[in-house]
Amino acid sequence: MSATHLLAIDQGTTSTRAIVFDATGHPVASHQLEFRQQFPADGWVEHDALEIWWTVESVCREVMRKAGLRPAQIAAIGITNQRETTVLWDRATGAPIHNAIVWQDRRTAGVCERLKKDGHESLVQEKTGLLLDPYFSATKLAWLLDNVEGARARADKGELAFGTIDTWLLWKLTGGKSHSTDATNASRTLIFNIHTQQWDDELLALFNIPRSVLPEVKDSSADFGLTTADFIGAPVCIAGMAGDQQAALIGQACFAPGMVKSTYGTGCFMVMNTGATVVRSQNRLLSTVAYRLNGIPTYAIEGSIFVAGATIQWLRDGLKFIGQASETESIAERTGDARGVYLVPAFTGLGAPYWDPHARGAIMGLTRDTGIGEIVTAGLQSVCFQTRDLMEAMQRDGASSLNTLRIDGGMVVNNWVSQRLADILGVPVDRPQVTETTALGAVYLAGLHVGMFESLEKISLLWKCDRHFVPTMDDEKRDSLYKGWLDAVRRVASAG
Repeated sequence: MSATHLLAIDQGTTSTRAIVFDATGHPVASHQLEFRQQFPADGWVEHDALEIWWTVESVCREVMRKAGLRPAQIAAIGITNQRETTVLWDRATGAPIHNAIVWQDRRTAGVCERLKKDGHESLVQEKTGLLLDPYFSATKLAWLLDNVEGARARADKGELAFGTIDTWLLWKLTGGKSHSTDATNASRTLIFNIHTQQWDDELLALFNIPRSVLPEVKDSSADFGLTTADFIGAPVCIAGMAGDQQAALIGQACFAPGMVKSTYGTGCFMVMNTGATVVRSQNRLLSTVAYRLNGIPTYAIEGSIFVAGATIQWLRDGLKFIGQASETESIAERTGDARGVYLVPAFTGLGAPYWDPHARGAIMGLTRDTGIGEIVTAGLQSVCFQTRDLMEAMQRDGASSLNTLRIDGGMVVNNWVSQRLADILGVPVDRPQVTETTALGAVYLAGLHVGMFESLEKISLLWKCDRHFVPTMDDEKRDSLYKGWLDAVRRVASAG
């Protein structure tokens, strides 16, 4: 039986999805499960790593059933994952020593501030392309080593293993045989030198992290090992791996320098391919590894927004304003405009270009006429304003004006959001036929390694536009709305 399909494991912040793709990059079947979000203290966010693993097993077995495929028909598995989320586990038992600390978690904000005051941010940015912020993995890992009883001593003895979610899943998939990551995920840890493509001894010393816990860093398309036979019924090779935003860049076929995509999931992430050049941002954007193939890194510049789709989840689960996310499109269409209401979703601080971990969310401009419609519309619109923040920061860093923005992720199936993005940015927006581009990027990488896809050039020919959104809002209204947003952000930041 020939291997004709690829399996993507897309492990996100609030849910885990498995998608089977055919040899042309079209989805055949998918299955998704949400899992618990844990908030043990203000600004703290945790996941149960074993629960995440259970969801991976469940969705993969179910998607194989839905697709009606046998294991022999899967040529390879690609993994894409929420980045920076940190897991530390026992090498002997495979048991995590603590909940995973999620990328949104702000518990190490004080540590980052002290390191900044001591003058270390310039060194960190030069070597990693990142900023000193609790968003990244290093201070989370150091917190685990210092706050879980006996962890540091066990790490020094080589008894513990660290990984972001990709590494944790790979360990479980291979029955503990593979302790590896790829260059995109490594580049989000604060301890990986993106120029030398190595774990950096000076940074390890700065964060007091022992080299013994670290995984091997591989290309994004590589041999990551075989699954255990009991995972889906027979061993399957794992051949692709990339953090979710880099995977989306690949899934959007943004292979030429200057091409930009923006993904709308739990957070929002705008990424521009910069080719062989590491662009050091002057506007607090991030330089990162876009992908690494045949030992050669391609770089990107990225703006990260912590809360996008999570705003809609909050409106649904927290305020009970909606029963399901899909309702927001018709609500916004009926409401038409937020009528001066601004929702700043700084639930866990503000990301790029502000990087204010102490900011907290607010709803402003309320009147007696304000109703659920205006607040829901303001929540959707906040994503568009935050995207403009990122676009303008990129342009201040020297990027040319955007000709088109390629968008993806769960939020952009909402036509109102996609059109409002074009209007607030003043830029045409393209939505692809396959919007689950993170999963698609993972299987492209896996397919490259096993020969199902010949080259990046051939992959780029597979990209197809579903709908083209053209700006219809006049400049005066666009700029007036954005000016109101900037004022709302200033109020939130000063309150922090």
